[in-house]
Amino acid sequence: MTHSALVRLHGVGKAYREASTETEVLRNANLELERGTTTSLMGASGSGKSTLIGLLAGIVTPDEGAVLFDGADLAGLDDAARARLRAGRIGVVLQRGNLIPFLTAKENVELAMRLGGRRRVGASARNLLTELGLEGRQNHLPRRLSGGEAQRVALAVAMANQPDLLLADEVTGELDAESSDQVLTVIDRASVERGLTVLLVTHSPELAARAGRRLRLLDGAVEAA
Repeated sequence: MTHSALVRLHGVGKAYREASTETEVLRNANLELERGTTTSLMGASGSGKSTLIGLLAGIVTPDEGAVLFDGADLAGLDDAARARLRAGRIGVVLQRGNLIPFLTAKENVELAMRLGGRRRVGASARNLLTELGLEGRQNHLPRRLSGGEAQRVALAVAMANQPDLLLADEVTGELDAESSDQVLTVIDRASVERGLTVLLVTHSPELAARAGRRLRLLDGAVEAA
């Protein structure tokens, strides 16, 4: 294991069972994400990309193997400890459904900060949204935001507590080219300026090509793209 690896999957297997049917999603999957790097992971629909995101976030537990975050095996943490880890050190952005619909953009970010244990959050939330070019949209509900604006608010929520790891799952899947570029530029800048470790999970070769390291998920295993 390299000393610069923030996250490591070692020999991870995961299957889902329904009645008498078992579907193997991951098989002896290995992955290392080094600190401050951006990695893309491609794979077809149903290849296990979202399961991998869940494992890295400590939401899903492996059937075999280990998921290590900063040297700690996530399986050795209880639910409360994994929740604290997600709130403080791991940011997750999904293709949709990131925001609480009855809270404004600013309130969504403030809530994430409070869940991370912070108290005086108003100014910090405003500053983060302004940094993402959303100074004029802070008091808007998600339904009044464009797709690109909503995803930038979702990024603000994910980065609210200055996480070490950002997991972006098909983050530009429903955006036009201009909005996609805005969101990706924000992620790129955060990786450089904040030392953020980023995993971009995508089916888009164009998005994958923006990452310094490119991987793919094939037949349950992670390999170089």
